[in-house]
Parts: sequence; structure tokens; C-alpha cells
Amino acid sequence: MANEDVVFMKRAFKLALLGMGKVAPNPLVGCVIVKNGKIIGEGFHQAFGSAHAEVNAIKNASTKVEGSTVYVTLEPCAHYGKTPPCSDLLIAKKVAKVVVASQDPFAAVNGAGIQRLKEAGIQVEINCMRDEGQHINRRFLTSVSKGKPYIILKWAQTQDHFVAKTDFSSKWISNSLSRQLVHKWRSEEKGILIGYNTAKHDNPKLSTRNWQGPSPIRIVIDPKNELNETLHLFDGTQATIVFTQFPKKNRKNVNYYNFDSKDPISTILDQLYQLKMQSLLVEGGTQTIKKFLDLNLWDEARVFTCPQNFLHGIRAPKIETLPHKQIQVSNDILTTYYNEHN
Repeated sequence: MANEDVVFMKRAFKLALLGMGKVAPNPLVGCVIVKNGKIIGEGFHQAFGSAHAEVNAIKNASTKVEGSTVYVTLEPCAHYGKTPPCSDLLIAKKVAKVVVASQDPFAAVNGAGIQRLKEAGIQVEINCMRDEGQHINRRFLTSVSKGKPYIILKWAQTQDHFVAKTDFSSKWISNSLSRQLVHKWRSEEKGILIGYNTAKHDNPKLSTRNWQGPSPIRIVIDPKNELNETLHLFDGTQATIVFTQFPKKNRKNVNYYNFDSKDPISTILDQLYQLKMQSLLVEGGTQTIKKFLDLNLWDEARVFTCPQNFLHGIRAPKIETLPHKQIQVSNDILTTYYNEHN
């Protein structure tokens, strides 16, 4: 892999990430077009149903792309969906070479785009910074390959590993910067899930009011359908799904789904996958998060540890995985874990 390939692919990755929270269930894709060692065009997939990254990069090119090298973070598509095949466009524009970070496992593509380019005489290189490319698209790849949403667990805990006081009076543990970061995360995921106790005692809005971006679909597990309808969850301001054994009639922005009480988490994930929910942020409470951990149904965990002690209270979930990284967020410590065994 040439050094210039790394430089241009890194730029393509940065472009791809600009579509975060806007393109699902499609993948994040960035594209850079290079001619005579210089970038002449770049683009990214900006929204679901809109033009793909390659189309935007060609549209933005400062000169003809014939004979150029195209860097793209995921294999160009080879099928008609909401837009025509990008592989056909690259062939029509007579590019000389296409460098791809990773192959697209989606059944309608899955090597067909690469094969089509090769058959047209275009040089193709694959797996340029493959691991980085797959990490960026971990939500899409998990949904396609495993048939479930990419699941991110999130909680905040004290130094002595409590998430709340016994009487639920401790609404905030993390600092304001950490809470703003959580709102950014919410804008990047399709859905956000909480359990009955969190809904009842915290009355969260689960919005992105402290960040500019789309609010996720709110999901609550309410087995007996006992939650008070005056809660923020039922205010109709954003789409909300209630999983319960006793569904009510759907109303504005609130939809009820039945679930199997014997295997609730798997039932819920199956239904969310059918609804094309590519990613899910699980924000609590402790019992709900523990169920995902016990069933090994999680992909990533983000844990804030905050500089206070409760001495007594509701114990934080325990995760049996080595941390991937830790960063300081003001006076909080954010630890990220990845599940390598699910």
C-alpha cells in the first residue's frame, strides 16, 4: 500500500463520517478523486435516498475525471436501488483505477461492483485500510451480516460503581460536557432504548436538545403497559415505540408492539431489525443493560466514571471485557469497550 493511498483514503474516511446519523440503513461512504497526484473532486453520501458518494465526487470535480484514480471507502454499488449503479458511472467516466477500503457484503453488491469494474478494464485495488473502513461502517456491516442492530450500551457510574441512589434522587452523575457528548451520540444512532424503571423515575426526553442533529426513535420496554402517559416519552415530539404485552391503540408518534415475555430482548431486536433499525443506543437502566450483557447481545459499551461516591445505591453493570480506550471528558473518564465474542 503506497503512502499516497493512505493519505487519500484517510480523507475519504473523514468525508464518509459527515453522513453519520443521516444515511442509515445505507452505509457511510466517502469518495476522493485524484489526478496527477492532486485531489480534483470529493464527495460523500449525505442522506438516505440521495446521491451516492461517487456521484457527488464526480459532480464536484474541477476537471474531467477520465484517467483518474478514485478512492472510495466501500465497494461501488452494482445494482439499481434508489439510485443507479455507481460502478456503471465510473466505467462511463473512464476512470483508470479504483481503490476500495472494503468489499460491500450486501447481497445485491458483494463483489459484483468490483467485478464489473475489472471487466471494463479498470484497475481495482481492495482492502486499502480495510480495518479502518470496516470500523466506520460497523453499524451497517453488523446489520447486514448478523441480522440485528449494532448495539451500544451506555451508562454513567460513580467512582464506587453505583449508577443511582436507592431512591432514584440522583438524576445526573456525569458532567455537562459528558451529557452533551451523549446527545451527539444520540444524533448518530437510529434508536435509543430504556427500560421501565428509567422511564418511570427519570422521565427522560431522549432527545438531542443539546446537539444539532436528528433525535433517535425512542424505545421503551413497558411489559404491563403501566407507564404514565404524561411522561415525556409520550409527548408526540419524536417517534416512540413501546414494547409491551398489552399494546394500546397507536397514536401520533407512539406505536405499540407486542413481545415475547420469555425472550424479550431477542424479540425486540428482531422487530427493530425488521424496521430497518441499523443501530441502537441502550441508555438504561441497570437491569436492562445487564440483560443485554448476560445474553452477550452488545457490540460496544461506553461508560462514564464520575468523581463522586454514593457509598450505597444501585450497582452499576459489570463488564467482563478489557477496555479499548479511555479519554478524559472534563472531570469524567470515558471508557470504551468492544465485544470481540458476540
